[in-house]
Amino acid sequence: MPSTDNAEAGPRPQTLLLMLFGDYLLDRDLCVFTGSVIDVCDRLAISAHAARSTLTRMAGRGLLHRERHGRRVYIGLTERSTALLRDGRDRIWGAGAVNDRWDGTWTLLSFSLPESWQRQRHDLRSQLAWAGFGPLQGGLWIAPGEVAADHIVSSLGLDAHARVFHARAGSRTDIGVMVGDAYDLPAVAAAYTAFLARWDGTPPVSDPLAARLTLIAEWLHVIRRDPRLPVEHLPPDWPAVRAQKLFRELETAYREPARAVAEGRLDLRPVTA
Repeated sequence: MPSTDNAEAGPRPQTLLLMLFGDYLLDRDLCVFTGSVIDVCDRLAISAHAARSTLTRMAGRGLLHRERHGRRVYIGLTERSTALLRDGRDRIWGAGAVNDRWDGTWTLLSFSLPESWQRQRHDLRSQLAWAGFGPLQGGLWIAPGEVAADHIVSSLGLDAHARVFHARAGSRTDIGVMVGDAYDLPAVAAAYTAFLARWDGTPPVSDPLAARLTLIAEWLHVIRRDPRLPVEHLPPDWPAVRAQKLFRELETAYREPARAVAEGRLDLRPVTA
C-alpha cells in the first residue's frame, strides 16, 4: 500500500498509529482502548480530534475493528491491517535496506497495451515501480531477484498482455550502467541522506515511545521507495548502508524505554470479537 507521507512534514497520524499497533497488537490477539491510544497520540503531537478522526477513517477502510467492553470501546487489527503490518515488518527486519546477498538473477516483465489503455498502463507502471521494477526500455521493466510479478499482472487483469521472465545478465552487459539507466538513483540516495541528516547525532530523547514510533515510520517511508538494487552495482559509499546501521542502533536504544512507557499507558485486553 503506497504511502502519501511527506517526509519533510513528518509521518501522517495513520502511519504513526499503524507503527503503534504493529508494536503492541500485531500477532498478539489483543485490542486496545481508544482512550489510551488518544493519550499516546498526544505524545506524538496529534490532537484528540485528529486522533479520533484518523481512527474512524481507518475503521472505515477496513484497517481496524471495534468491540465494546462495558462503556469502553476497544480497537483491534483486521486481516487487511495485519497483512500490511507484516509486510512492513518483513521490509524492515527481513529484507532490510541493503541488498548484499543478490544471487545474480533478474525478473523481467514485458508488456504491450493498446494506446487507448492509458489508465491500465498507468496502474501497471505504478505497481511495478512499487515492487522494485525500473523501466529498461519501452515496455520492458526489470527488478533484481525473483519478484512475484505474475500477481501484479493478474490483479490488473492483464495476463494476456504481459510476460514474465527470470534471467541473468550476459557478459557484455554493464549492470552498473543498466541500473543507472533504469532507476533514479539520486532520488533514492537523497532519501537516505535526508534520513541520516534527521537522525544522526540525535540528542537523548525525553519521550522514547514517540521517538521510536517516528523513527520506524520515517525509516519505512524511505525503504519502501528503495528497489533494493544489488549493493555491488551501486555508487561507492551508498548511503543506505550507513542509514540502516543508524536506524538499527537507535531502534535498539529506544525499544525497552518505549515499551516501559507503553505498558503504563496502553489499556490492552484479549480480542473477543
